[in-house]
Formats: sequence, C-alpha cells, structure tokens
Amino acid sequence: MTGIGGENPANITMSNTDSEKPKSVERIEDVDQPVLNNLDYDEEFTPAEQRKIIHRVDRRLVTMTGLAYCISLMDRTNVSAAAIAGMKTDLELDVGYRYSIAVLIFFVPYVIFQPPMTVLVRKLGPTYLLGGIIVSWGAIMIGMGFSKNWVDFVVMRCLLGIMEAAFFPGCVYLLSSWYTRYDVQKRYSIFYLIGCVASAASGILAFGLMQMKGLQNLGGWSWIFIIEGVITGVIGLLTLAFLVDFPDKAYKSWRFLNERECAFIVRRINRDRSDADNEPFSLKRFLTPALDLKVWGFAMIFFSLTTVTYAIAYFLPIILREGMGFGIGASQCLVAPPYGFAGIIMFTTAWVGDKYHTRAPILIFNALLCIIGLPLMGFAENNAARYVGVFLSVAGANANIPSCMAYQANNIRGQWTRAFSSATLVGFGGIGGIASSLVFREQDAPGYRPGMYTTIVCNILVILIVAALSLWFYFCNRQADRGKRVIEGSPEFRYTI
Repeated sequence: MTGIGGENPANITMSNTDSEKPKSVERIEDVDQPVLNNLDYDEEFTPAEQRKIIHRVDRRLVTMTGLAYCISLMDRTNVSAAAIAGMKTDLELDVGYRYSIAVLIFFVPYVIFQPPMTVLVRKLGPTYLLGGIIVSWGAIMIGMGFSKNWVDFVVMRCLLGIMEAAFFPGCVYLLSSWYTRYDVQKRYSIFYLIGCVASAASGILAFGLMQMKGLQNLGGWSWIFIIEGVITGVIGLLTLAFLVDFPDKAYKSWRFLNERECAFIVRRINRDRSDADNEPFSLKRFLTPALDLKVWGFAMIFFSLTTVTYAIAYFLPIILREGMGFGIGASQCLVAPPYGFAGIIMFTTAWVGDKYHTRAPILIFNALLCIIGLPLMGFAENNAARYVGVFLSVAGANANIPSCMAYQANNIRGQWTRAFSSATLVGFGGIGGIASSLVFREQDAPGYRPGMYTTIVCNILVILIVAALSLWFYFCNRQADRGKRVIEGSPEFRYTI
C-alpha cells in the first residue's frame, strides 16, 4: 500500500532476525544514517503501521482542506461567471472602474487580517475557527445574491475578504505542520488540485444555475451566489466535524489518531526538521522572521504567481466572451478543460519535485509554460491558437502555486516562523489579487494588453527571484557542508534547491 502519488513513506525491509530485535535498537547498526535523521525509523511503529497512519492523515487532512479550499476558490472567483450572466448590467458594475473595485475590495481586508488570523488558527485550533468562518462566508454569499446595487455588492465582497483571511494561510500552515519536507508538495498539489476542480466546474455550475433566472423574481446571477452559498454552508458543517488539529493536539479530533499515533507524527517531523513541538507564542518570536529576506523572496514569488492566477480566474470568461467572441454558455464551459490540464501538470511536477528533492527547476519550468502561453492567449490572430495559450497559461500559473508553497515550506524552520511565513506568503498573494484587478481594466477590453504585459513580466520575475534564492541556498549549503555555517539553527538542516 502506498501514499498519495505512490510514495512509500517508510520503505524498510527487515529479516525475521531484525524483526525480533527490540524496537529501540532497530537499524542502529546503520552507522552512516543517524537514527535521529532517518525518517524510516521509529521506536514504536513498524513500517507498515507507519504507512497506515500517514494514509489516514492523507485521507482526513488533505481531503477536508482540499474540499474547503474548493468552495473557497469557487466563492471568491464566481464574480466573473455572474458578470457575464447579467450582474454587471443589473448592478451597474459596467460603469467606470466599478467592476475592478468589486474585484479588488475583497483583497484589502483579506491581506490586512491574515497575520492575526494565522496566529488565531494556531492558538484556537483550525477545526472550529476554519469551520466557523466557512459557515459565515456561506451566509455572506447568500447575501450577495440579494444585492440591490453595486454598493451592496462591494460591502458583501469586503465582508467575504475578512472571513476568508484565515483560511488559506491556515491551511498552508496546517498542512506543512503534518508532513516532512519531501512529502509535502504532492499533498499541496492534491489540496490545490481540488481547488482547480472547483475552478473547472464553477463555470459549468454557473451556467446551470443561471437558467433559474426569473424564479422568485431573481436574476440568474443571483441564483449563482445563493445556491453556491448554501453549498458553502454544508461544507462548513463538514469541516467542523472532520477537520483535524495540529499534530501535537490532533488526538482530540473526532475519530482520528490516538495519542501514540500523533506522537509518531511529531517524532517524524522532528527527525526531518525539528520543529513539530508547540512553541510558546510571543510577538517577538512571531515577528522576528520579518528580518529574513528569503521570507520576502518567497512572498514576492507568490505575489507574481497570484497576479496571474487571479487575473485568469476573474477575467478568463470575459476574455472568452468579449475577446474571442464565444457565447455566454460556451464562455463559461470552456473554462473547464484548461483547469483539467493544469491538474495533470500540477501533480506530475509535484511528483517529480518530491521524488528528486528539488523545487526551483519545477518553478522555472512552470513559469516558462506561462511565458509561452500568455503571448499566445493575448496576441495570436486566431481563436484556436489563443485557446492553446489559455491551456498553457492556466497550467503553468496554477501548477506553480503548490510548487511555491513547497519551496517555502522546505526552507524554513520553527512553528512561529512557519506561521509568519504562511501569513506573508498568502498576504502577498492577496496583493497579487489586487494587482490583477488593477491591470485588467474595463477600458482595455477586449485585448487587455496592459494586463497581458504585466502577467508576462510577473513570470520573468519569478524566474529571477528563484534563481537568486537558489544561488544563495547553494552557497549556504556549501558553507554548512564545510562546517563554516549552521543553517536555520540546526547542523543537519540544508536548504532545498
């Protein structure tokens, strides 16, 4: 039996003689592989038992966070589907910058509230906090469906940004706390892949819901928000029941691991990077990573990526409708295939990255896909070529999200460093959402040339930052190997390039 993506978390072959040894001395004879750094070793559980525990974590944690992220992504990006279903006209969002304001206002509180919300996720626990906010934003979504004018709609978008501020950084932080460095990218990819399913299905779902136009004297766009809000509330209730806590407290989660099994996860993480144990909170401890330039390097990479992904999410149906001349139904449904292709690229590159313990080449490869796809999407003469560009752009941009998350998670240590880094990473992602709404402007339709140029430059910036960080990590690793430097407070720790 193997884990997600076919990996074997504990691949030990023991003879009958070995299996009769006391567990406390298993494999100590492997003098070239210190026990404390050997992830395959455990004092209490056999390899088969270890695999079963990790599979249970996969099924419960990755599935629930992915399902919740699926609905989160659908709720924050269904504006574009509603826009071409009549919302822009009914709410007068097609006047001036109103549509762009409605898009970007979500990200202002989303960015501001992320650092304190991330602390609360650790202090209060993710189950009730994240489950509760999902239920609350479901209610806000229903309220959006009853908006009478563009101001009402903008206020609802602002409230949605506040409620969602804890979710994505909380999930990034939670997932990174459960997995070792070279198990994490596949899990991030599954988590984000489920979100891509939402992006792929949301257009088709929106097309079906808009057929309810006229029921209860509401527009089709209203029913998009109302029904998706009800679905969100249901997912929130499931999250309250099934989402699990951090490894040191997860034995309290309903029908999950017991204390011995949670202790195994903590030991495994500590053998990998020595930061699984809960650390007392202090403001100084939380803010000290702000002095580390690499934290901001990761954040800038994520900003560049989300500028592209949000631009595609918010404007692709409009580009298909107004730029390529497809009908309303076709524009909503043609969003789906590129996201399906993105899922294939995302998981394939994640598997390669985890198997070969590499991150930077994956990020650069995906950025190059975007650099090829965006000019095709924006400047090609015929729709077939432009749609091929959509495939490459969507795949490269979305596949790089989990790649960046893994790159960051692999190269930091410490609970509160991880919390601060998750908040800054996703916070800059929110700023990318603001940037995308500003560079794709109504007056630039249908070509959106400034937006296309900006997204191309963002991918070039990703390549430059990744190259600079990788050179620095290589230099630090060489110094550590020669005994001239201790990285991240541990003689055994090495940066992942």
